Amino acid sequence: MAQKVIVYSTDFCPYCVTLKNFLKDKGVEFEDVNVGQNKEAAREMIEKSGQSGVPVMEIDGEMVVGFDRDKITNLLGLEE
Repeated sequence: MAQKVIVYSTDFCPYCVTLKNFLKDKGVEFEDVNVGQNKEAAREMIEKSGQSGVPVMEIDGEMVVGFDRDKITNLLGLEE
């Protein structure tokens, strides 16, 4: 079953780059939303997650703040 994955990030966040590279390495398709350039998306991210820092990831409505490898791996059913 395909999961909807959204990554809220900015251009200058090293943790965002790490998260996106991790997802690419695992073959996970995701929508990348740049909240540094899209203020409406930034408001949406804060409203959904309660966080203003990035990265924030949404997996089928479940919010993951930061690069929490264990939680991401579990939610996506990935092998380590």
